[in-house]
Amino acid sequence: MSHTRRLVTGATLIAALAAGVLPATTAYAAPATSGPTADMDGVETALKAAMAQGAPGAMARYVGPYGAQVRTVGVRDRESGAAMDIRARFRIGSVSKTFSSVVLLQLVQEGKLTLDAPVNEYLPGLLPDDRITVRHLMTHRSGLADYTDDMFEHTVPGFESVRNRVFSYQELLDLSLALPRTTEPGVSYRYSNTNFVVVGMLIEKLTGTPVAEQYKKRIFKPLGLRDTMYVHPETKIPGFHVRGYLHPDEAGAPLVDSTEQTVSWAQSAGAVISSPADLNTFTTALMRGRLLSPEMLDAMTTVTPTDTTNTRFYGLGLRRYDLTCGVQVFGHTGTVQGFYTYTFATRDGKRALSAMANTSNKGSANTALGGTLEAAFCGKKPAAKFRTADVDIAEQR
Repeated sequence: MSHTRRLVTGATLIAALAAGVLPATTAYAAPATSGPTADMDGVETALKAAMAQGAPGAMARYVGPYGAQVRTVGVRDRESGAAMDIRARFRIGSVSKTFSSVVLLQLVQEGKLTLDAPVNEYLPGLLPDDRITVRHLMTHRSGLADYTDDMFEHTVPGFESVRNRVFSYQELLDLSLALPRTTEPGVSYRYSNTNFVVVGMLIEKLTGTPVAEQYKKRIFKPLGLRDTMYVHPETKIPGFHVRGYLHPDEAGAPLVDSTEQTVSWAQSAGAVISSPADLNTFTTALMRGRLLSPEMLDAMTTVTPTDTTNTRFYGLGLRRYDLTCGVQVFGHTGTVQGFYTYTFATRDGKRALSAMANTSNKGSANTALGGTLEAAFCGKKPAAKFRTADVDIAEQR
């Protein structure tokens, strides 16, 4: 498996994590529709597992019937030793695709484009195939090759070659068009950052303004997301933030501080910065219909399988994971050099989790971080019971 495939795809979820139960709470009665009680000790176990797999630190914030609950482990800055802090900003990588999708779907609502129209209708001559539609872009079914496969074939050299580089959208698209197409339009799911580069081009063509202005106008300001911003081509994360660390391909090689970079290689596919609280606000608002009409939200959450496990699906810039307890959660995963992110919510928007580990190019750390979803949304796993003599022993697995 290439580094880039690890970079841009979500890792498999941990099916179960052993952990203790939360202290009993008597102040409130849980609503009947609240679902399983979050196992925050299990969330912390998953965060520690990500650390054991090479992340300097990790954090998670869960919101549900009882308000917000948080867990942090490790450090946000290896040099200073500063502890991980739930208030800190970080790069969210491909979670940016969901922000881009909301903007484009609002433009669909406004009659500025239609999902099943050819992209070339709005950007004449841009793509080599008139059959590629807007919907194909948003569902990763266009067949446009992912230029990052070649760009990051060698992790650290690839990153350093683009760390401070500023690309135009057209330059990124040209890198993709120089590669063979991966599938015929609409035939199969193949994740590609190129799709959301073109989404960014559509947004800017149809509005006549930069993507950054549309994010701010349509999402950041209406939701009061004070820690969320589109930072490009500046290299620094403004304000209080987490530092990110990239694992080289060579086992045992020292981590590379990858915090400062333009993320110009991603732009509308991955250059947004946020915080756990803002991500919770965004996913719950989206699922509760505050950003899209009911019809458009239904379209966004209409999904098709992305693999053979029948537990992972993709809609319009939105993932759905089917967890082991039967709960379905919607959101996105994110990977950018130095950061892994998960942000998901239930379809009714009543429960949400955002989790981050400050490393990347370490698939086992990403997989461990994914265990926060099972713990948060499925709760504590039932203990298996065994009888020894006349004593029942409950053993965690």
